Amino acid sequence: MNYNELYNQSIHFPSEFWEKQANEIEWYSKPSTILSQDDNGYPLWFKDGKLNACYLALDKHIQDGFGDQTAIIYDSPVTQTIKKYTFNEVKTEVAKLAGGMLSLGLKKGDTAVIYMPMIPQAAFAMLACARIGVTHSVVFGGFAPHELAIRIDDCKPRLIITASSGIEVDRLIAYKPLVDEAIELAQHKPKKVIVLNRKLGARIPFKKYDVDYEAIVYGSEETPCVPVEATHPLYVLYTSGTTGKPKGIVRDTGGHATALKFSMQYIYGIKEDEVFWAASDIGWAVGHSYTIYGPLFNRNTSIIFEGKPVKTPDASTFWRIISEHKVNVMFTAPTAIRAIKKEDPNGEFIKQYDLSSLRTQFLAGERCDVATLEWYQKHISIPVIDHWWQTESGWPMIANMMGVEFLPIKPGSSGKPVTGYDIRIFNENGQELAPTEEGYVVIKLPLPPGMMLDIWNDHERFQKGYLDKFPGYYFSGDGGFKDEEGYVFITGRIDDVINVAGHRLSTAEMEEIVSSHDAVAECAVIGINDELKGQIPLALVVIKSGETIENFQTQYEIVQLVRDKIGAVASLRDVVVVQRLPKTRSGKILRKLIRSIADGIEFQIPSTIDDESIIEEIKEDFQKQSIGIYKNSPI
Repeated sequence: MNYNELYNQSIHFPSEFWEKQANEIEWYSKPSTILSQDDNGYPLWFKDGKLNACYLALDKHIQDGFGDQTAIIYDSPVTQTIKKYTFNEVKTEVAKLAGGMLSLGLKKGDTAVIYMPMIPQAAFAMLACARIGVTHSVVFGGFAPHELAIRIDDCKPRLIITASSGIEVDRLIAYKPLVDEAIELAQHKPKKVIVLNRKLGARIPFKKYDVDYEAIVYGSEETPCVPVEATHPLYVLYTSGTTGKPKGIVRDTGGHATALKFSMQYIYGIKEDEVFWAASDIGWAVGHSYTIYGPLFNRNTSIIFEGKPVKTPDASTFWRIISEHKVNVMFTAPTAIRAIKKEDPNGEFIKQYDLSSLRTQFLAGERCDVATLEWYQKHISIPVIDHWWQTESGWPMIANMMGVEFLPIKPGSSGKPVTGYDIRIFNENGQELAPTEEGYVVIKLPLPPGMMLDIWNDHERFQKGYLDKFPGYYFSGDGGFKDEEGYVFITGRIDDVINVAGHRLSTAEMEEIVSSHDAVAECAVIGINDELKGQIPLALVVIKSGETIENFQTQYEIVQLVRDKIGAVASLRDVVVVQRLPKTRSGKILRKLIRSIADGIEFQIPSTIDDESIIEEIKEDFQKQSIGIYKNSPI
């Protein structure tokens, strides 16, 4: 089947299409009801089926005779460790950890928080929870105690699983004191904390609720998998909300497993026993879906990477891992490639490694600018696939489905809608727009399997945030357009369109132009308040390493570039050269935060920010150049 045939079948006959895909995974009890609805008309998939995610990830492959295949490769340049685990080895430790959790009183339906660095034991903890029907909530290791406490109070875990420490590029972060402080701050008190001592020198203050990870694993018997309903919450993953209160995205088990198995083969085009690397932390949706569950469901070897794309030790790290572990398909955020491009603009490190195993590079997490895509393809001549999805979806919504039919790549587009996603572009009144007209990106119900089930303990927020704006459709919060061939272009969050003297302009389009300048490593364009024009654009740019051109010359050339491509109407006058851009730990640029700083609006520092110290840096840069509210008060 080609793409069009497969896609049309999924849209017109969703029950039949997804029943066939559900048959590709193993169930304890196969579902007889494929598609139904909850009390509010939201789709439910396979509701009377029973299965277990840990069984699909581990036990099934062992029973099929693949126990000695490598399941996980742990590559940690920050500790200079490489270790490989077979499916047999992973299953033994996971089953013992699950047995230990049972002995601590946990049972199906309980919740547990996992607060760990990118180490194999973090994956083992996720799988151990899934094995016994405990809903896990992974909180990004290193989050401040206040943020961890908010999540503890929301999901009320019976247990926290943590490690003594995590390692950033230049420092050791002691996790255990952060967990203790979070428990002090939280109203809900977990019964136990399992602590893995990494023996890296971090202080581990002992509390009465502490249990040693190794003692619980090696002192326990292996426990079998517990069958759970398809709609049983596999995990809760918190994402930033516009109110400042994190949203707990609830993922089901049956739909998630079906969608991920399907996506590995049909979107990523990867065969069983090949090597897949999603360079993402498990604190994010990508880490859940494509570092742990997806590859293991599909019997792929998955890489758990503890490090950064640069400075661990340099910009060659990604290429070394691909070469050394014979990676076939890779997935990372565009910001990682931009960081490498900044440090190694001529791709000298790339030439030092044999990358012949690498077939496809996938990018997501933020829209990939054309300059970054072209830089990659110039140095590594393989398909570079920018695709689009959200924490809420758990798997891609727009992509080039490499396992079905390779379609021509259009720079700036994420590809075409993935099977099951009936994507439309609406105006404010809910009317569908013609090709090339920009509007709201929405998806017609029923959504396919794998999409969020709800917001944990807040269905009203779920209904209001995603379903009420356009009844019968899921509201993505993103803007975009389709071209005449059905390719979708995501232009950014709805509030990233600015109004300059009555002209609606896309900051994404301006970013595309700014990033095309030879000296620019990465950039962000936002709209800031202006008394005369309502809003005017402001560009923040990071210059490539080794560039000798003066900043004022670069700034002048960028202004001219935007004027030439868009016209004087764009009114881009201010270009600020910065050392770095404020980002989340997953690499998304915090444009709303930059806007708030420039406009002098009160803001809450997002819990997902990578480094709070950058806020003061940006304020100083704005003062030096008299930007926004600092217009009349230069240093």
